[in-house]
Amino acid sequence: MQALQQKLWRDLLAMKGQILAIAAVIGAGVMVLFLAVTTLDMLERAQQRFYQQAHFGDVFVDLTRAPEHLLPQLQLLPGVQQVQSSVRAPVRLEVAGFDDPIRGLMLSLPEQGLPRLNQLVLLHGHFPVEANEVAITEPFAKAHQLQAGDQITAVIQGRLQRLKVSAIVLSPEFIYQLGPADLLPDYQRFGVLWMPRRALAHAFQMDGAFNHLSVSLQRGANPLPVLDALDLVLAPYGSRGSYLRAEQASHRFLTEELEQLSVMAWLLPLLFLGVAAFLLNVLIGRLVRNQLQQIAVLKAFGYSHGALLLHYLQLACVIVVIGVVAGIGLGLWAATGLAELYATYFHFPEMELRVQLRHLALALLVALLAAIVGVFSVLQQVARLQPAAAMRPAAPPQFHRGLAEQLLLRPWLGQLNRIIVRNLLRYPGRSLLSVLGIALSSALLLVGSFQFHALHALLDIQYRHILQMDTQLMLTEASPERVLAEIRAEPGVLAAEAFRMVPVRLHHQRTSYRTVLQGLETRPQLRQLLDQELTPIELPAEGLVLTRYLADYLGLKPGDIVQAELMEGANRLVELPLAAVVDEPVGVSGYMERRALNRLLREGPAISGVWLLTDPLKRTELQQRLQQRPRIAGISQMADIEQQLRNYIADTLLGMMAILLLMAGSITFAVIYNNARIALAERSRELATLRVLGFERYQVGWVLAGEVLLLTLLAIPLGWLLGTGFAWSLQQALTMDLFRLPFVLEPASFALAALGVLVATVLSLSLMLRRFQQLDMISALKTE
Repeated sequence: MQALQQKLWRDLLAMKGQILAIAAVIGAGVMVLFLAVTTLDMLERAQQRFYQQAHFGDVFVDLTRAPEHLLPQLQLLPGVQQVQSSVRAPVRLEVAGFDDPIRGLMLSLPEQGLPRLNQLVLLHGHFPVEANEVAITEPFAKAHQLQAGDQITAVIQGRLQRLKVSAIVLSPEFIYQLGPADLLPDYQRFGVLWMPRRALAHAFQMDGAFNHLSVSLQRGANPLPVLDALDLVLAPYGSRGSYLRAEQASHRFLTEELEQLSVMAWLLPLLFLGVAAFLLNVLIGRLVRNQLQQIAVLKAFGYSHGALLLHYLQLACVIVVIGVVAGIGLGLWAATGLAELYATYFHFPEMELRVQLRHLALALLVALLAAIVGVFSVLQQVARLQPAAAMRPAAPPQFHRGLAEQLLLRPWLGQLNRIIVRNLLRYPGRSLLSVLGIALSSALLLVGSFQFHALHALLDIQYRHILQMDTQLMLTEASPERVLAEIRAEPGVLAAEAFRMVPVRLHHQRTSYRTVLQGLETRPQLRQLLDQELTPIELPAEGLVLTRYLADYLGLKPGDIVQAELMEGANRLVELPLAAVVDEPVGVSGYMERRALNRLLREGPAISGVWLLTDPLKRTELQQRLQQRPRIAGISQMADIEQQLRNYIADTLLGMMAILLLMAGSITFAVIYNNARIALAERSRELATLRVLGFERYQVGWVLAGEVLLLTLLAIPLGWLLGTGFAWSLQQALTMDLFRLPFVLEPASFALAALGVLVATVLSLSLMLRRFQQLDMISALKTE
């Protein structure tokens, strides 16, 4: 065994360049895997700990107004553990030094003690006691540099009220602090506050009543009967329908992020480690072919099959260990940065990044499995090898002119070029493997480039084609249509368009989805509805229009009937035909003609908000005038929302994609370098023979370089094809509620994939030709 160990280290040193190249590929896959599972574990542990510590509710209900004396009745419902009522109301906030409008959500705290459910974690100060004291969330406090003892101004029911910040807190309901109708958090323009129940109820005429209910369930209780019972009891009080924690906004966004990390944990490592397995197969296979006589001699001297199999498996394991160590180191570095990034979006009392033994074991196990898959066929060849047959000199290969050679080998190719083509044709299996390896690396480059272009297309569609407004106004409640005329008359308003928005739960067969139904004009101008060709469509007089993602989720196609449970007003269940689907990359919604929606709600021509196109020179003055209107709950600038989305994408996806694109580039170099090294090793005798026959050094070098270049050119189209498939798979895997990447492959993506492969080929050939210059012809021509 000592002799085999010496042989192992001698082989490793002889192939150190190729080994490091393959280890880099393994390291890339391990890095992505380790990064994903470590971050996923960090977020899941923080979530579970916070939910348990704060007794986060299982079921929630929003309603108009219900009396407190209903609580004992609700507490006795089968499956209910605890119920907790509260008062919630939208407010407008003003903070010194910040001129933009700020929307706020005010929540009540019990007069005595802490809430039984959804408890707050106190970070600084003390919980509110006086009527003018409030607790605010930490992200809002940091955004405005507020501390306990500072003052803010709130517009409550049209009256200005000075409030004192008594506490900085965190809440399990607002881990992902999202404003109404927002896609991403805006801590400067949306804040969450808590004040004593009596003061808040008195300000909003909710004495002895509540408009929000949180419920915890008994262990093992079926939640669906509880939802039905709650809806039955609370329906007369304007209930908008009870919903589970899975539909709660903060939890839902956090869950989607965890799902995205789960996808990244298996899809991307699968690509990288698949390439690594292929390279290991080529490397160990070539080594075994060159060492057949050595293996035969070792078997003849008594070395067992198991010892020789272990020897070559150890060679693969050394490469894996090098890659795993490098990958874990890089993954830990990247996970630290990603943890800091997640802390800006998800707010937990504790979020600790831990390197756990099971994560290390998982990374090593997955890499080892990839290596075993890669070298399995080679090990079978070693096990079947018979010493007597392998010790005989190999018979010279016999070739004949096949149809391919007759068609391709033309005199005008030149002698050296015919040597290149003939060698590839006479070893088709080896040539195809080389082409496949280069094509896989090219495909990874195409996938990395695809993500950048897809994100650019997503933002362009959403903010250049769909959203034509520059300002969005949300009203405190459904208001008469005359509000639109009043706002349209304000100086600086170039165009105004009203919309009605109502929460709805859509049902089809056994699938349901809670979303928002928006009532728009028949031909909306400021908020376009687009088909697959980005052509604006007209809303039908009757019927429903859904985003394609939602229609597919519910299993609907145009013409099908969908049940819509309206959760405002009369809370009716109506049946609507699906008239059309629209293609939108951000969010999921349903749409109807606004007046048709008003009729469904059995109300007059009411509106929930207004979209504006304004004069930039008068925008500041207009904003100040709009802030004076008590009906306006919030003012959002679309430029700010777009910038938030761009920042989120740049911070999360683009940073990760840049790393992946860099790794794909390094993998491309590793694949082509490994292929060029094998070509030089296998053809050194032929190249030396050509030199002895009188060919110049540059001519013989062209035989080596031309073969690699030809393989590269053949691999580029195949790489484009594989990359397109990988990109489509990634696009499908990353499709979620928040946004969907459009499947857009720009010519620049194909050009980058081709250019990256060509650059890697040139760099690899420059290294190989330098080694060729140092080729010892006497050693190369010796017969073994």
